[in-house]
Amino acid sequence: MPMQSLSNCNNHGFLLFAIIFVGLANVAQSSSQIDVDEDLKHLLGRCHSQAEDFNDCMKQVFNDLRAYFTTGIPDHNIKPFDPHYSPYVELRRGDPHGLGSFSLILRNVSEFGWSRSEVTKFHADIEDQRIVYTQYFPEKSLEGQYEFKAKMLGSDLSRQGYWNLTLYDYSQTTSVRRVGKPGSLIKVHVEVDRIGGMELHIDNLLKGQPLNQLADGVINSMWQLGLPFVRPMINELVSTAFTDIFNESFRNFPLEKFLNQT
Repeated sequence: MPMQSLSNCNNHGFLLFAIIFVGLANVAQSSSQIDVDEDLKHLLGRCHSQAEDFNDCMKQVFNDLRAYFTTGIPDHNIKPFDPHYSPYVELRRGDPHGLGSFSLILRNVSEFGWSRSEVTKFHADIEDQRIVYTQYFPEKSLEGQYEFKAKMLGSDLSRQGYWNLTLYDYSQTTSVRRVGKPGSLIKVHVEVDRIGGMELHIDNLLKGQPLNQLADGVINSMWQLGLPFVRPMINELVSTAFTDIFNESFRNFPLEKFLNQT
């Protein structure tokens, strides 16, 4: 991504983090790209990297832009975040030639609830080219197709079908870091902080509709007991999906157009 060289290191860091944050906000309200560009300049211009309230200012900018999460910016190849879409996410564990292993593939995943979310904390680490923010969702829902394969002590298990998940009173902390110069890869890591409630349905988990309904009931009544064990896998799945999406949408965003470089 082309970028004018800056003499001030702090300004350079501010530009880097602001562009990632702008990408997250997905600001696009009108059909005129000129109006959108002017809006970006106006909103970001009120936050100054060396001011004491910079982190609070950027947190407010993010929350001011929630209404635009549903639109994206087509002219800049930024896709909507509500619904948030991921075509393919994969998780693997174990040795397929050993005692046990499994693979989980999620396809065509749609995630809803971003327009009602709120950023409660924001921090920019200029030296490390990183932003970290905590986001609260009163309700977040996901749906898609799954493929699950496992091998345990010589026995094979294979399942596939539709799934949906709704989370209530949910919060997560996201770390976004650019590796190298502008235009280089963006890495994203997501940590689940809190889940106040959950409803999960998985088609074909067990054979037969009555057993499948029973499985849903057991999962939804006992998920809190299993959360410490599955939380690392949830973090990995979400982080992988977000890294792909952020790089596709934000890696080559023309940041020099929108930010004050003085």
